Amino acid sequence: MRVTHGDTLSGDSTHTLNPVGADEKNWGWFAIFNIWANDVQSLFGYSLVASLFISYGVGGWTAFAALVVAGLFVMWMVNLSGAAGEKYGIPYPVFARASLGTAGSNLPAILRATVAVFWYGVQVYFASTALALLIRTITGAEAGGAQIMGLTGIDWLSFLIVWAFHIFIFWRGMGWVETFLNIAGPFVYLVMIGLVIVLWQRSDGQLLEATLTIFANPEGTFWTELKGFIAIVGTMVAYFAAVMINFSDFSRYAKDKPAMIKGNLAGLPLNMILFSALALMTTGGAAVVYGEAIINPTEIVERTDSVLLGVIAAITFFAATVGINLVANFIPAVNGICNLAPKKISFRNAGLITSIFALVIGGFWNSFISQFGISGFVNTLGATLAPIFGIMIVDYYWHRKEHLNVEDLYNLDGGTYHYQNGWNNAAVKAFGLAAIFSVATVWVPWLSFLSGYAWVIGAILGGLFYHGLAKNNVKV
Repeated sequence: MRVTHGDTLSGDSTHTLNPVGADEKNWGWFAIFNIWANDVQSLFGYSLVASLFISYGVGGWTAFAALVVAGLFVMWMVNLSGAAGEKYGIPYPVFARASLGTAGSNLPAILRATVAVFWYGVQVYFASTALALLIRTITGAEAGGAQIMGLTGIDWLSFLIVWAFHIFIFWRGMGWVETFLNIAGPFVYLVMIGLVIVLWQRSDGQLLEATLTIFANPEGTFWTELKGFIAIVGTMVAYFAAVMINFSDFSRYAKDKPAMIKGNLAGLPLNMILFSALALMTTGGAAVVYGEAIINPTEIVERTDSVLLGVIAAITFFAATVGINLVANFIPAVNGICNLAPKKISFRNAGLITSIFALVIGGFWNSFISQFGISGFVNTLGATLAPIFGIMIVDYYWHRKEHLNVEDLYNLDGGTYHYQNGWNNAAVKAFGLAAIFSVATVWVPWLSFLSGYAWVIGAILGGLFYHGLAKNNVKV
């Protein structure tokens, strides 16, 4: 697929925004599966899934069913958002040009990139804590010591090593990113299974009984179970919300549509079943061995007092955190930054810009940024993305019948998607109207009960508003 306008850099046929060629569309279902495996296998993902079985006051079967339903729903959504990427080989910012305009696409691209850059820096810091744990486990060094901006010498060394490791991976290109994800995903599962075996042995075979006890339904009414079910589904949908909107950044590398669909099926509902089962058994085993339900895997490892397990676990936590960072944060940030000046900013340059921000955010996270209540700012940006999903889906499926003019997507000076000086006013108006609701769920207390579903409702409103405003103004 040849592009003659706008994005192609002189002498650079591999610019990250260009449609991928047939030789690059080589990701099978296993690669797609590992995108989701790495997305859920972070320390936060483990703690989130484990807590769902003990924090919502519902039976284990209710929680388990909710996780499966959430996985099916997210699978359906990413199959929708990823179809254009798979068909035309285009990333999310370019896909957004069809509905928002060649210039208007910068709005969702930079919003997604801002959220991604922030969490990229934070996740670099969290990944460095796993490396610091590894160094201390091997050397026997104490956790204390002189601190600079809240980090010791070992902490800073670990942080800089992890930061440089991310640069090394992306500098080698998307092939290396795929390879790392394909290794990290299965490796984390092997270690989780190993931890279950260790807890099984130390619990004298009572792990299964403890796990089944968690599945016992509490004394609650049908409505209590239903309310908990809805809350868990909403929580998990919100967890995957960011990747749902920019999944074409990854589906563009799928070798065909069946590979994408099979990968999403294995990576979401089936992956959720496997990961949730392992998290549940680990939590149940820890409850038997240590007398309490522990949802933080690092605490479980620390209590085993095993140097070997500590080393393996530290490597695992490192791999899992780097994996989710590449999937959920790095690629969206790079593509969003490239879209600001596609003729000038290459994949590597955008990666370096992202890394510089990560160095500042991650380095200052522990001592300054985490104390500023920055979550409201980031959640607000995330909420504003919800209507974009609905707008893009309605535009692609309802108005354009899954047909895009790829040449015009890359023509930044005119063509079908240039609209009014690069902006589709109908999409901008629909975005603004729907975003008011999404953002309100973050800041208006009496709407907080909808926070888990604010993204879904915002997407629906964005799509409906856009259809009403643009149904007579769309050129295929």
